Amino acid sequence: MTGDALSQDPAELQRRIDSSKAHPARVYDVFLGGKDHYPADRDAAAAALAANPRGYLDVRHNRDFLRRAVTTLVEQDGIRQFLDIGTGLPTAENVHQIAQRIAPDARVVYVDNDPVVLAHARALLTSGPEGRTDYIDADLRDPARILEQAAKTLDLDRSVALCLVAILHFVADEEAYPLVRELLDALPVGSRLVLSHLTEDLNPENIRAVQRTYTERGFTFVLRSRADVERFFTENALKIADPGVVPAHRWRPDDAAPVPERPEESYLAGLDDIEKVRYRDINDVTDADINVYAGMGAKG
Repeated sequence: MTGDALSQDPAELQRRIDSSKAHPARVYDVFLGGKDHYPADRDAAAAALAANPRGYLDVRHNRDFLRRAVTTLVEQDGIRQFLDIGTGLPTAENVHQIAQRIAPDARVVYVDNDPVVLAHARALLTSGPEGRTDYIDADLRDPARILEQAAKTLDLDRSVALCLVAILHFVADEEAYPLVRELLDALPVGSRLVLSHLTEDLNPENIRAVQRTYTERGFTFVLRSRADVERFFTENALKIADPGVVPAHRWRPDDAAPVPERPEESYLAGLDDIEKVRYRDINDVTDADINVYAGMGAKG
């Protein structure tokens, strides 16, 4: 249940980590209440939160969309294989936990290129005895390597759910569409694409302010319209599942988003704004809070 990536020398892994620059996976970890990040990541998250004080709802509802999508795929569509690219740091309710709770024989391959994620990847590999999980240390921009390595765990002649959740807005247009096409071309009929993406369609002022905080730190950060997001499905002849490409909190809501335990007010008062995020209940979301499109499509 361990990939070749996990055999890397710890000293070499440490050398690859640049703690002076923020990384999207680690900034995401800040918003999810994790602890596997550096001051630069925390500063980036704090700047984004200052620009959009309810921006944590984008991150948390994006994560909850993934929960609902994986549940749907396993329970209703019979999908048993997942390729999750841009995995991020291990957190509560990873794909294999959701899928294998319903179908213990489910197989999941995670892909990320952040060495901090790799350092914690063993937490993603706690598969039950009937299923399998693996981790690939690779970049989305190298689909050939991803597919070659994924084939060691997944049967690419059987349906696979390709999960590209909150990753494509870090990839420019000239790369993004061909990358998705190459990945999907390698998957058989019946496979699915699970996708979420930041947009300026919904609440442009807030998200543009966030975009500035990321681009100032050297990130590629592309906000795509609904039509641009739909292109990832239509250009690959995928049938988009109901309700279509919609704001993340509108994709098959089930009112089951996890509610964190709230500590004493005296404790909360001593926290800064970014630390308080982990205790926020996301069920008070409104349309004015969300800047993420989400959708799922099937390869016919």
